[in-house]
Amino acid sequence: MISTLEKEITFRFLKARKKDGFLNVISIFSFIGISLGVAVLIIVMSVMNGFRTELINKIVGFNSHVTVKPYSNSIDEDKINNKLKSISKNIIFSNSGEAIILKNNNTKGIVLRGYKQNDLLNLEVLTNEKFKGDLSLFDENFISIGSELSFSLNLEIGDELTLMSPSGVQTIIGSMPKQKTFIVNSIFNSGLAEFDNNIAFIELNVLEEFFGYDPNERNLEIYLKNPNNIESQKLIVKQVFDDEFVFSWADMNSSLFSALKVERNVMFIILSLIIIVAAFNIISGLTILVKNKTRDIAILKSIGVLNKSIIKIFFLVGVIIGTSATIFGIFLGVTFSIYIENFRQFLSSVFNISLFPEEIYFLSKMPSEINPTSIILISVCSIIITILVSIFPAFKAAKLDPIKSLKYE
Repeated sequence: MISTLEKEITFRFLKARKKDGFLNVISIFSFIGISLGVAVLIIVMSVMNGFRTELINKIVGFNSHVTVKPYSNSIDEDKINNKLKSISKNIIFSNSGEAIILKNNNTKGIVLRGYKQNDLLNLEVLTNEKFKGDLSLFDENFISIGSELSFSLNLEIGDELTLMSPSGVQTIIGSMPKQKTFIVNSIFNSGLAEFDNNIAFIELNVLEEFFGYDPNERNLEIYLKNPNNIESQKLIVKQVFDDEFVFSWADMNSSLFSALKVERNVMFIILSLIIIVAAFNIISGLTILVKNKTRDIAILKSIGVLNKSIIKIFFLVGVIIGTSATIFGIFLGVTFSIYIENFRQFLSSVFNISLFPEEIYFLSKMPSEINPTSIILISVCSIIITILVSIFPAFKAAKLDPIKSLKYE
């Protein structure tokens, strides 16, 4: 427990006095350093969380949360039971294949994905605000292409293009690649150039006929109600389809998200060094404080104040500086994270520069997602660091000999 006397002395030592000018400068820099370190960590973690969420949303716009691929036999629709329906918001069949676009003497390899017309209306990438066209008119002669592909081949809605399939057609002169002409019905924009340039959608039955696929070999795409807990729900799907190959969007993009995780952890470590450096200023400040308060410490000891009380006093000084700086840093970091898009727009207008341009990052605004767990982790780490650096000066103060201290004053 901390006594009233210890509290009063602690707050007295924290008060600024003119003769303690250099000490106050160190304390202020320690406070500012820790506050900025905590704030920057929160901001960076929030922006990286926002990027990750936006990236997931865009990837899931093209991929189902969980996909079931048959090994040899067709997927048994009778297995789509109540247990599976309880965790999913949509279950659809699909298929895909690789084809070549022929247009104006240009060729381009793409991945064709086939869905039934009603299922196309449920795909997020084909229903966002940047989508152009009308899927209600989608039939066997129509194709939906990405904005990047549309730009590179100079295609607009209503234009025709020819697709060539690797599966051959037997003619009198031998096997020839199958070709079919489609009309561009719509143009989608996912915000991911790789997808918008390499993926197109056609009707499922048309795709299977074009590639010569067996309709019994369709994939089952499952869109979950709660995609955050993907691994546990993938296990439920595996239990239902134990004889099929089951994988999630996370499995398909594991290398990408592993790289993002490593980058996030490295950023956390690097930015934590700011807090550590600022916290070490507390050691300097407290050491100078001990030096300046040598006479006061000697007087306190001469009137019977125990060493443990001296330790508590100087320890509290360091902890109060570190904790108050951490709290202020949390306030700054959370405020900036919430209004980061407003700050971006303000800086862009003031300096007349384009910060975070949409044509490069494919995001209309700066993403930010505040994670309470990250804030708690950052706060705890900051306070622990300040506690650790406050121990040495506190024990040094307790070791002062009152007789020698008063003798040389």
